[in-house]
Amino acid sequence: MRIDIITVLPELLQSPFNASILKRAIDADLVEVHFHNLRDYTSDNYKSIDDTQFGGGAGMVMMIEPIDKCITALKEQRDYDEVIFMTPDGVTLNQGIANHLSLKENVIILCGHYKGVDQRVRDQFITREISIGDYVLSGGELGAAVLCDAIIRLIPGVLGNETSALTDSFQDNLLAPPIYTRPRDYKGWKVPELLFSGNFPKIEKWREEQAYQRTKDRRPDLLGD
Repeated sequence: MRIDIITVLPELLQSPFNASILKRAIDADLVEVHFHNLRDYTSDNYKSIDDTQFGGGAGMVMMIEPIDKCITALKEQRDYDEVIFMTPDGVTLNQGIANHLSLKENVIILCGHYKGVDQRVRDQFITREISIGDYVLSGGELGAAVLCDAIIRLIPGVLGNETSALTDSFQDNLLAPPIYTRPRDYKGWKVPELLFSGNFPKIEKWREEQAYQRTKDRRPDLLGD
């Protein structure tokens, strides 16, 4: 899989991809992640990528020309399955979206800034708009990093245990059940005895019941009707 991220602050994105699971995935050639500085695609002598909005109003707007040049240059080299715009008014990211995008081969992610991008960018180039929550950040870079983490960890071979991602919260619209490790008894706080029984069908049933109850208590919206 290849992910191209278009940003005005590539340095802000360096750290998340230089540690832990994302770094291992890149080092193992399971995914390619490339950063593209939007200022490299402007014809302005001052490297400007934003301007005031027509009709007046507060806030600057990212111009269409440098974005067009960058996306066009990338598309001349390969076909892309998705061109994603990180924006607060996009569809809220969930596990289903992450699962779907992890199957793609080539993806572009555009990070917004200022008041947003010229609407023509969204009309002409963007295939999917994604938000990571109902709040506003200073830019789309942190959202892009979150999206990439959610996608990359699902790529086969990235996680040590292939079944690990399949048992995460939200994979089956349920939150994950309680989990325990050593010591068995800590300050009188004990691990449920069933987990030591060796009766794996019963343990699995207990986990399913716990996952359902936790979801019912904390996120009943996931259970629908």
